[in-house]
Amino acid sequence: MQETEEIWAGWMRAALAGDGQAYARFLRAVTPVLRGIVRARARWMSGDDQEDIVQEVLLAIHRKRDTWSPDRPIRPWLFAVTRHKVIDAFRKRGGEATQPLGDQAEQVVDPHAEAHLQAQEASEELDALIGTLDPEAAELVRALKLREESPESVARAMSISEGALRVRLHRAMKRLEQIGRSGLP
Repeated sequence: MQETEEIWAGWMRAALAGDGQAYARFLRAVTPVLRGIVRARARWMSGDDQEDIVQEVLLAIHRKRDTWSPDRPIRPWLFAVTRHKVIDAFRKRGGEATQPLGDQAEQVVDPHAEAHLQAQEASEELDALIGTLDPEAAELVRALKLREESPESVARAMSISEGALRVRLHRAMKRLEQIGRSGLP
């Protein structure tokens, strides 16, 4: 994931400097990812409507590409543009769906659907942020902070002392803080 981030950011930096081929490579590389995000977030829409949103996202990226700061990660910027376009599509359709809704019916009818969508996005962003940690630190944060497991049971499961557990948790939380501030893993 870090390698992809660096490649995409490099292509976008080159594109901002006028390299049309780098821009084309960037768009070709990100489009399948954006399409997957749109499909996941707009499951209740038809495939054609989802593809319309993907095209809107690509246009927005083109129009707003100068808003991306080359010293920041590009993935969060792309995801934010995509998220806003999905929300715009939801608003435009006023909750109407052309596909059977199934489990999504409650969310579409719910007047607070945008809040639910934002909470889901926040959860996904948090999971992505935690995923930047090494696997052991990520599991430690998930166990203690998200699942609220007891320090005793986590220390026992990891075969370490509670003191060592506290130190590792402290380091993991400091790393997350650094990542959150800088946007860099």
